Formats: sequence, C-alpha cells, structure tokens
Amino acid sequence: MPETSERNVQILLDSRPTGWVTPENFRLVESAIPVPAEGQVLVRNRWLSLDPYMRGRISDAKSYAQGVAPGEVMVGGTVGEVVASHSDRFAVGDIVLAATGWQKFAVISAAQALRIDTREVPPQAYLGVLGMPGITAWTGLMDICQPKKGETLVVDAASGAVGSVVGQLGKHLGCRVVGIAGGSRKCNYVVDTLGFDACIDHRAPDFADQLAQALPDGIDCLFENVGGEIFELLLTLMRPFSRIALCGMISDFNREPHACRTLRAVLVNRIRLQGFIVSDKMETWPSIRRNLHGLLIAGKLRYQETIADGLASAPAAFVGMLRGENFGKQLVRIG
Repeated sequence: MPETSERNVQILLDSRPTGWVTPENFRLVESAIPVPAEGQVLVRNRWLSLDPYMRGRISDAKSYAQGVAPGEVMVGGTVGEVVASHSDRFAVGDIVLAATGWQKFAVISAAQALRIDTREVPPQAYLGVLGMPGITAWTGLMDICQPKKGETLVVDAASGAVGSVVGQLGKHLGCRVVGIAGGSRKCNYVVDTLGFDACIDHRAPDFADQLAQALPDGIDCLFENVGGEIFELLLTLMRPFSRIALCGMISDFNREPHACRTLRAVLVNRIRLQGFIVSDKMETWPSIRRNLHGLLIAGKLRYQETIADGLASAPAAFVGMLRGENFGKQLVRIG
C-alpha cells in the first residue's frame, strides 16, 4: 500500500461544455486513497490515454455509452501498477491495462484489469497502437472497408493514433494509401515515416484541388475520422460500390449539428457506409492485439506519441488534442 500521507488526485467534470471544451470545464480534487476489498486490486496509474470519444461522453446528447455527469471522474483508459491486491489473479508489481479514468489511484475488480507484457514494448503502447486505437483501426479497415490489393484507401486524421495504423495496414495489404492531415510536418511524417503514397494538408488553400489530383480514379475505401466539410468533399470522390468505415466525426463535436449536403453520393454510387463502435466486438480484441504486436515487433508498424506530464495537465492536453495540436497518440504521464 502507498504511504498513509499520500493522497489520491482526481480530475472531475465540473461543467458540460457548450461549443469548444475549455480546461475550466474540469476540476482537480484530492481524496483519500481507496482500499481494495476481496477480489479487488488497487492500481497506481502511470499513463492516461486521451481520446476523441471523450468529447461525446461529456455531452448530454444520446450516445452509445453512458456519459460523464458533472462531479464525476473523467473516463479514460489507463496503464498502471498494482500496489495492493486482494485477488489471486494479480500480484503487487503487476502492470495492468484498465479503464480507471483521470485519477492517480483506483480500485477495480480483478475482472476489470488485464495484465500486460512490457518486455518488448513500452507500457503506454497498450493505450495506442496495441490498445483501443490500434484495434479500432484494424476492425474498421478489415471488417468494413475490406480493402483489396490495388485499391485506393483514404484516411483522414492520418497522423493520429487510429489513422496512422489504418494507413500502414492498408499498405501491407497492397493498397494505394492517401492520407489527410493538418500541416506539412504531419504530412511529411505520414509519407516519409509511415509510408503512405501521398498526404494532403487540409489547411492548404487549394486543398480540394490537391485532393482531386491525388485521387484521379476516386476512392475505393474511406476510413472516416473527421466528418464535416472534409467528409462531404470525400463523398463526392467515392467510386461505385466503394466502402466507408465511419469511425468518428470529431469536427462536429464543437459546432451545431447540420445536415450533410452530399449524402446523395451514397445513393448514386451504392456506397456501403457503416458506423461502428469497436467495443461491440470485445471477443476479437485478443487476436487483433496479437496481430498488431507481431507487426510492431517486426518493425512493420510505427507510431508517434505526444506526452503531457502530470495529471493536472490532462484538461489542457485534451483541449489541444481536440484542436489537432497533438502529433500521434495523446498521452498523459501521471508519474
């Protein structure tokens, strides 16, 4: 157990945002460290994952999962160390993956934790390329897009935790992969390091023209992370019988709902468009994680991280991620 003088640190949702999220929507509090009961473990969190889905969880709009109410600890995936155990499934010192939220210490049942192997990969990789983002990329690409060798795959937010894995997997399958990202630094990384065939900067004044030039034959597979005007433009470039994995609509999180003006393209081109929530198929996660782990160890999968230090930095880092200021997977090193 931690020293008795130590305290837990938590970040709560203080108020629901209207429009853009601000750090003032959150509140840091201290509390006593919880004590595990029989069948439970106490985890000292070392890493916290920040992800776009969290924006939907702090809204009162209908969603696929229960939201966070003001006064509650923010949700989030974590990697931490077991510091007290009342379960024969875990020993003190085990490194575990769990969803304990924005806090330094957490008590969870043994069934809610997964022991992870950190001998060949750093622990935080299980929050990114080997975690929910990587598994999301695999699921949407393989199950919905079902790309074939020689087809053109487009992925927006291409330098992010999900998009970067999608594009690399697409290249391994023999696709021509075109990414969309914000800024020349990210686009250069996507092409030079990740191996995409092209990447278009959506901030460029001639973005639409560049996109059309990069896609002269249209799009066979689209892995959609952004939504909004970029999605509407991409819809006009879809080929007949193309497929879209609708993973996220991050551009719509902070503005008023609006009607997509180009959904007629879905009808005209007989496009298969399917939204998906990766947690619907938890039974597939172990095998997907093994596949991703093999690619990572073989040097066939690369990733980038942006790390904020200290739990108190999480609100500002979360806001920055929603604005696209992060590069790759956004993490908080709790310490």
